Amino acid sequence: MFEVCAPEIAVKAEPGQFVIVTIQEKGERIPLTIAGLDRETGTITIVFNEVGKTTKQLGTFKEGDSIPNIAGPLGNPSEIQKFGRVLCVGGGVMAAPLYYVAKALHEAGNEIVAVVGARIKDLLVFEEEMKGVAKEFYVTTDDGSKGYKGLDFLKEILNEEKFDRVVVMGPVVMMKTVSEMTKPFNIKTVVTLTPIMVDGMGMCGACRVTVKGETKFGCVDGPEFDGHMIDFDELIKRQRVYSSEERLASVFYEKLGGCKCDNA
Repeated sequence: MFEVCAPEIAVKAEPGQFVIVTIQEKGERIPLTIAGLDRETGTITIVFNEVGKTTKQLGTFKEGDSIPNIAGPLGNPSEIQKFGRVLCVGGGVMAAPLYYVAKALHEAGNEIVAVVGARIKDLLVFEEEMKGVAKEFYVTTDDGSKGYKGLDFLKEILNEEKFDRVVVMGPVVMMKTVSEMTKPFNIKTVVTLTPIMVDGMGMCGACRVTVKGETKFGCVDGPEFDGHMIDFDELIKRQRVYSSEERLASVFYEKLGGCKCDNA
């Protein structure tokens, strides 16, 4: 979790928006959803996992270091109003920006039921923060190391309780699963999409997704969309296009000992 001094972004950003981070001149541009901010101090909070070359490089930054370029706020803010009872489901590192949205929904007068999940218990984040805004709170892990195992328990909750809205942030497969669960109940389900993205401003077209049969751009039309209208199978295929190159870049980076140079 980094707290970054970016006053021009902090004064304008809202829950649900994101930034594009570039850590070196010839480096990759990565989108990170804003997980909080402080307008008085001019700081924004970003949370990430060290999974690829760029995030591993970013993870080497220390307090006092400078990130060369952060563009934002980008994307459309979350729709924050009083809906009633809202089920918020966060998976992995995306539980952090979900908390920012859930907090805003709570402050707008909504009753929050929160679910935080991860592959294993050691990867769970923002549990305590989410408990602070939720009337009901659940934990789930893929391996059952903490809380419920998997997401099947949500079916029981959806059958027993009434919800006016569902907000989901996390891995695409998880968002697809939750959207399929809520569709029979006809509950508006909002998902935050994180497709492959380059410029984040609608110019490159890399982040295109199919929504209700139409092509949309994740950066300027989203990042939030109706989960019942997304072609998730296409999105999953597009996200995996560069999987081998991403793994290779990460291996080369580690073999070079974590070099921060542009050519690493």
